[in-house]
Order: sequence, then C-alpha cells, then structure tokens
Amino acid sequence: MFSWLKSTEVKEPEVFNSVVDGLRKIYRHTIRPLEDAYKFHEFHSPPMEDPDFFAKPMILLIGQYSTGKTTFIRYLLEREFPGMRIGPEPTTDCFAAVMHGEHEKVIPGNALVVDPSKQFRGLSRFGNAFLQRFCASEVNSSVLDHITIVDTPGILSGEKQRVSRGYSFTGVIEWFAERVDRIVLLFDAHKLDISDEFRSVIGCLKGNDDKIRIVLNKADMIDAQQLMRVYGALMWSLGKVLGTPEVARVYVGSFWDQPLRYDDNRKLFEAEQRDLFEDIRKLPRNAALRKLNDLVKRARLAKVHALIISTLKKEMPAMFYKDSKKSSLIENLEAIYDRISTDYGVSPGDFPPIGMMQEKLKKYDFSKFSSLKQKMVDEVDRVMGNEIPKLMSMVPHEEKLEADQTVTGGAFSATDNAPFNQSKALGADEGGETDWVVFEKKQEKYDDVFRSLKPKNGKLSGEQVKTEMTKSKLPNSVLARIWKLSDIDGDGYLDVDEFAVAMYLIDYKLEGQDLPTTLPPSVVPPSKREGGAGGNPF
Repeated sequence: MFSWLKSTEVKEPEVFNSVVDGLRKIYRHTIRPLEDAYKFHEFHSPPMEDPDFFAKPMILLIGQYSTGKTTFIRYLLEREFPGMRIGPEPTTDCFAAVMHGEHEKVIPGNALVVDPSKQFRGLSRFGNAFLQRFCASEVNSSVLDHITIVDTPGILSGEKQRVSRGYSFTGVIEWFAERVDRIVLLFDAHKLDISDEFRSVIGCLKGNDDKIRIVLNKADMIDAQQLMRVYGALMWSLGKVLGTPEVARVYVGSFWDQPLRYDDNRKLFEAEQRDLFEDIRKLPRNAALRKLNDLVKRARLAKVHALIISTLKKEMPAMFYKDSKKSSLIENLEAIYDRISTDYGVSPGDFPPIGMMQEKLKKYDFSKFSSLKQKMVDEVDRVMGNEIPKLMSMVPHEEKLEADQTVTGGAFSATDNAPFNQSKALGADEGGETDWVVFEKKQEKYDDVFRSLKPKNGKLSGEQVKTEMTKSKLPNSVLARIWKLSDIDGDGYLDVDEFAVAMYLIDYKLEGQDLPTTLPPSVVPPSKREGGAGGNPF
C-alpha cells in the first residue's frame, strides 16, 4: 500500500581499498547471507572469516607415508622445525601448519582454533579427536615470511588403512584444499601404488585441480632407464585416479640435502626443481587472484545450492505423504538438477555431486527449508556481474605493487649469484695461504686440484668450480650454499683460499654434518678476516 510513496533507491557503487578487502566485504554482505538462509555450511563448507582473506598463501603436502613430505619442508627451510619427525614408517601422525614466528614453539590444535588471528577456526567442527592431531609449528625462517606450509599424516596403505583415525581425514583434506594456494602430491619412486585411502583423498580434491602439483620424489635412487619406466607407470596410475583427459605435470627430483645416488639425471633434476620453485615463489604475488577465483567458485555453488534447497521445499506437499515425497525427490535428484539447469540457466558443472547431496539430504525435513528469496539470488548475480569485474581490474595494479613479494630464503635463495643456477650464464660467475683449520688439507690435496683447474689471474670462474664441485654428487641447493659461504669477498670468483674452503665444506657435508649458516672464524682464511684482503662480510 502507498508503494508510490517509496523512493527508488539507487545503490551506491562499492569502493574497495584492495582486492582482498573487496572480497571480504562482498562475502560478508552478499554471499554469506545467502549461505545462512539455505544451510550451505551444513552441506558444503563452514563460513569464511576475516583471517581466511588476509592469511598468507598456504601449501598443502599430501602423500603416502615415507614419500618425503616432512623432509621436503626441511629441504625448503634448510633447517629443522619444532615437532619435526622423519623416519621410514609413518612418523608424522598429525596435521602441522609450519608458520613464521619470532620464537620457535608448537601451538596445540585446541588453542589454535580459538585464535581469532589465525585462519584455522573452521577446523573446530572436526572435533577433539582431530584437534589432538593438529598443531602449528612456528619457526623463524625467511621462507615463511610469505607462505605457510601444511604437513599432513602419511596416507596409509594395506592393513593400516583399515584402522580408524577417529575423525574425517578426507573432510579435513577437503577443508584445507578449498583454502590453500597449492596442493603438492608427493610420490616415492619406489612406491607408486595408490591405496584406497589415497584414492579417496585425491577424489575429494575435485574442483581444485588448478592447485595440484605432482612431485615424483627420491628419483635419484634409480638409474635413468628405471626412471623412464617409473615415470610412465606414475602417469598411467594418475590418469585412472584423476579422471581428466589432460596429462598432469609431474616434477621429477630428489628433495633432500644428501648426495645423489645416481646423478645421471642431475640436469633434469635441476630444471624440474627450478620450475617448481618458481611456481612456489610466485604464490604471494598471485594470492589475491587465487582468493578471487575461489570466492567466485563459492558464490556460484552457494547460488546453485539455494536453488536446489528452495526447489525441494516447493515440491513438498503441505500436509500428507511428506516422507514418501521426500524419498522420491532424493531418488530423482538428477532430474531436479536438469530442471534447475534449464529454468535458471545454470551450468551442469556448477552442481554439487549428486551422491553427496542425496546422502546429506536424508536427515533434513524439506518442509522446513526456506523458499526462494529471489532478491538475494539477484544480488549475488549483480555482484558477480559488476563488483567482481571491478576487483579483477585491480589485480594487475596490485601485482605490480607487490612485485617484490616472492618467497626467498632457504633453498629458494641458495642458487642466487651461484654457478648452480642453470638459468644464469655460468661464465659470468667467475671469481693467501696461511694457518687455519683448512690449511693442512689445503696443502695435501686442495692446492693440487686448484692448479689442475687452470686458474686465471689466481682465481677460478664459476664454470670451472662447478665442474669440480658436482663430482661430490651433492644436490645443487647444497652446492650453492657452499659456493655462497666460500665466496667470502663476494666477487663471483674463488681464489686458492676460498676454493680450499669450498672443498673443505664439501668434505664436511659428505661426512654427514650440517652446513653452518655462516663461516666459523676458524674456517675463514686469515687473508679474508677483518683487516685482510677482501674482508669477511659474515
């Protein structure tokens, strides 16, 4: 009545400070109300909170036990982290979020999910059995300045997979998969079989295929001919499990700091590692675009879910035969999908899996569902058509502003300015003899090797040194660290003393010792110490 008195309100265009801020506002004011109205969170995913939008990019590692997941993290950080356990049998029995922190500590799961500054509050739905197997490991590593890495329990096989974990393992994986930026599936070159549990885990990753990267780890343990056969077998197995016509990209390598058993494929491992690391390096720059993509997928699913629920409500009788009608609707859910697709122009690919919906719908009274609120659906369409494109136009500008936001430190910076980075010209990395800890070995053998490499003006180039250092069969990331430690004056060449330090560190590493982060004073040549030629930047 008196509707003519109502002024027609024109909604002011939303102003967003950033892409992430815009996504947060759109979700809170438009998508979340639609989700709440149609029980979206009970069927699909828990509601998103502010930390979900502002959190650092996350990498989720998944694999069967003893495929090298925890070792992979140690390799990236080039150091251990609190709570780390490595062994041949299942040693990681919990989900561990390895995050940056000024002080090293382990935060238990129950404390983690009540912290409003962390993005893990939604995991409380999986109960105490899971929270006792969840923790955060904080470590002061520059690698973690821009990313968080999530380690997972080894996926079981054989008789072990019949033992209940006490919580929904696939449910937790699915929760993480929706929120992470990369999902790394690790396979052991000696264990290519895909267990039933692993198969179900890969199945729950459906819809996040663009995030998946596959790593064939421990590839140095087999020779070139065997590697070719193993690679083919893995591709065949993945084709059956992933169920996609496209061939998945597989990164081949050996991600640990021990000598390569077979180094025939060293150049291949170098190239594969460089490609994988470059993909990870870019995650902070591409984080806003990933969040936008995920929110669009969520909005489309929320709209389709609202149409499904309201249609089921509409089909229910007012008084009698409710139970039989409910059973009929569930059984003929595929026909309802087809009708909604035709009536509302929804793509068949936007609908949730029929089997999952049929199972979950059984416990609900359809008559208590909400009827279709067309204004809410229209508002989602308006946002998708107007606001999201505005945010898309802001992405290139933000990416330019955040060009320096890349993953650095640890294994990522080990090859900077070193001859072990194949993307750089090897010839461009060219570069006293007294009493110090290296002196005795230097006189016995290092000097002879140095002279045999034919130095120019008393120094060896990166190309000359690389030829000798790779004979150790140590991984390139380790050799790169040795180069950086040895090139004390930072001129890109090694003189006779610096070369002796490099050889000494290689022998030290081959004895099973961990390399220092800086050279101890006893290893620094006297000619390079403070007051000596070149100085010691360490």
